[in-house]
Amino acid sequence: MGMLVNLSFGISVIDAVRTYDLTSGDFSPTDLAIEMLYLVEAKGLAMAEVFALNERLQTEKEAAEEQAATDGLTGLNNRRSLELHLSYFIENRVPFALANMDLDYFKKVNDSFGHAAGDHVLIRVADILREETRADDILARVGGDEFILLFKGLVNRDRLNELAARLIRRIQEPIVFEGNSCNISCSLGSTLTDLYRAPTIREMLRDADAALYASKAKGRACHTLFSAETSRV
Repeated sequence: MGMLVNLSFGISVIDAVRTYDLTSGDFSPTDLAIEMLYLVEAKGLAMAEVFALNERLQTEKEAAEEQAATDGLTGLNNRRSLELHLSYFIENRVPFALANMDLDYFKKVNDSFGHAAGDHVLIRVADILREETRADDILARVGGDEFILLFKGLVNRDRLNELAARLIRRIQEPIVFEGNSCNISCSLGSTLTDLYRAPTIREMLRDADAALYASKAKGRACHTLFSAETSRV
């Protein structure tokens, strides 16, 4: 009676290769272990490709989402992003100040020096806004020369007035473009969440706009906080 003994590693071939530092030269070309090793290697390569692809797709998704929420010229938030932040703040009862800021004499810059100069001014204004505000404040460009600013946690009127005065002072500094001095200023109208029993996006934007109109009526380059008197201007 004969006996057949199978001395192959079987499904443990992968562990054996790692333990004994084996290579394909240690197996017969017809050994099924070779096919198993090739399959394992192919699977590893495929998984690595899938992982790399997922990373690229995630990076591209994040970049696309950021681009969809960003103003292409200034890098600030755009109107869509602003509305998302406003909704979040109000739904979660986050106290904040909302300021509507408009540039004075911006059209004159475009008319005198061209749209490239106007773009340069907008970019510089965006830089000033970043320099004078905190990292968690929301800065958005919502129109040609119109900006909406959300100051998280800021409901102190004196601090808001100081911040507005600082922005006005900085933006009044001449901005040089190709040797030309672009002279602008800014007007601001603002409102605070603690002025409302239950603030809404529509109401706050409307009141900040009314306060901005009041600043323009006063002669520009100033800040107005919304009040009952403001609404009658």
